[in-house]
Amino acid sequence: MSSNGLPGAARGARAVEVEAQAKVNLRLRILARETTGYHQLETLLLRLALSDTVRVRRTTAVRSLDAVGDGDISALGPPDRNLAWRAAEAYFAASGMDGGFAIEITKRIPVGGGLGGGSADAGAVLRALDAMADTPLGSPSLLDIAAQLGADVPFLASEHAYALAWGRGARMLALTPPPSRATLLIVPAFGVETIAAYGWLADSRSRPDAAGDIGAVAFELEALTDWDRLASLTENDFERVVATRYPEIAEHVAALRSLGCVVAMLSGSGSTVFGVGRADALEFAATAGTPKSAGEARYIETRTARRVEPVSVIE
Repeated sequence: MSSNGLPGAARGARAVEVEAQAKVNLRLRILARETTGYHQLETLLLRLALSDTVRVRRTTAVRSLDAVGDGDISALGPPDRNLAWRAAEAYFAASGMDGGFAIEITKRIPVGGGLGGGSADAGAVLRALDAMADTPLGSPSLLDIAAQLGADVPFLASEHAYALAWGRGARMLALTPPPSRATLLIVPAFGVETIAAYGWLADSRSRPDAAGDIGAVAFELEALTDWDRLASLTENDFERVVATRYPEIAEHVAALRSLGCVVAMLSGSGSTVFGVGRADALEFAATAGTPKSAGEARYIETRTARRVEPVSVIE
């Protein structure tokens, strides 16, 4: 069955389109560091309705990537360093697919905000190419390719809207998503370098007075599908150390909690803070509860998702 839910519907297509959905981490524990330098993770990943639109076209030989849309597109860097480009090249190498590719991305997910925008684009490219392939690689091989690109890419290349992931992100347990809820994203004017955030976390744990158990925590899987029960399990190891450097993070979290959000926290290593409404609607005014230090923060209204958007054939 193809990624759009219809048997072979995209097989042999020359061009497809897919919505590359953003993600938030409802739980993110940074565990042991391997000798390779990679950290083991334990994370709960949930997709959002907010997405980039990714179009992938097979070509005879030329390879290209173009991006337009919100924010500073130049921050994406040169095309051949973009995760979506690297995903396409990795897929071609692994599958033996011939010819080239043309990727077009319309960006809506903030760049470098902890919402997995680059990883979502890469995951969408992998799904798109596999949907078009005469002989698709299928899920296990696709996730193996995705794991080489980053910890969020396997989830965002999968057909899961919600999953518990561990290790380097490729080991996943699909879960039933909690009910869709209105969600507010607060995107500060500054970004947070992931490498720097890992360094701050390592420094905080190396101090003699460092507190907290950094081991995995056991919980009932049923609790992960109910917002009220899930709220007590939400946690992000990066939040405290990032907020120490950027106090606005804690202020944004507090503002969202004051609005009655059932969950309010940092996503990934930041800098985006998100709040999930306790009810189906989230009442919010751009000035309500916003600290004076908010500066040029952007506010994006979206929803949590309960499904993965399908691959659609263009031609």
